[in-house]
Amino acid sequence: MAVEEVKLLGFWVSPFVKRVEWALKLKGVEYEYVEEDIFNKSSQLLELNPVHQKVPVLVHDQKVILESFLILEYIDETWKQCPLLPQHPYDRAMARFCAKLAEEKVLNSAWIAMCTHGDEKDKALKSVMEALDNIEGELKRNENKYFGGESIGYLDLALGWISYWLPVWEEVGSMKIVDPTRFPAISTWMNNILEHPVIKQELPPRDKMLVYFQWRSEEIGSLLAAAKKA
Repeated sequence: MAVEEVKLLGFWVSPFVKRVEWALKLKGVEYEYVEEDIFNKSSQLLELNPVHQKVPVLVHDQKVILESFLILEYIDETWKQCPLLPQHPYDRAMARFCAKLAEEKVLNSAWIAMCTHGDEKDKALKSVMEALDNIEGELKRNENKYFGGESIGYLDLALGWISYWLPVWEEVGSMKIVDPTRFPAISTWMNNILEHPVIKQELPPRDKMLVYFQWRSEEIGSLLAAAKKA
């Protein structure tokens, strides 16, 4: 039987890459990891993803799959063990909806909040809090260890960055987002995610993350300030 070629191009601190790594590890799929310098992109990355020139990029038997959410679904459909997406079509649709909501309203807004000050920061934080209220309600309705039930699933991987990246962004941006008194279910879920053996083994060093995101927030904050003056 021929050995499958599975290669993942990534960047050490990218939450988009990590969710793909988590999925491959959960499925028990062997793969080659290629670290990319996203500030000095390789010819391989530019060839495999010429449009967006971003990671993650998954290569499976010479087929190229882009965008982390699409890669998660591809992994789930290709390797059937340890299913990630719910079985019922409605539940699958809701999982995709919640993942998209968290990406747009939590991740993007929290990133802006980390990099800005004043009214712009307040506006971004308001967007994050409103989205987290919805996620908190979803977790309370399910009353399970994970979004996927008692085992980790698609939505847990999609939102898993909240458990580790968001506290770093909070520290860098001098802000508090996940208050356990307001979001007790999310706080419990975050702890469950961090205690999962696959997740625990695939987390970047927190001290390096703080240095990196401090630099990025200052750089992006300066660019945004300059754009306002232009």
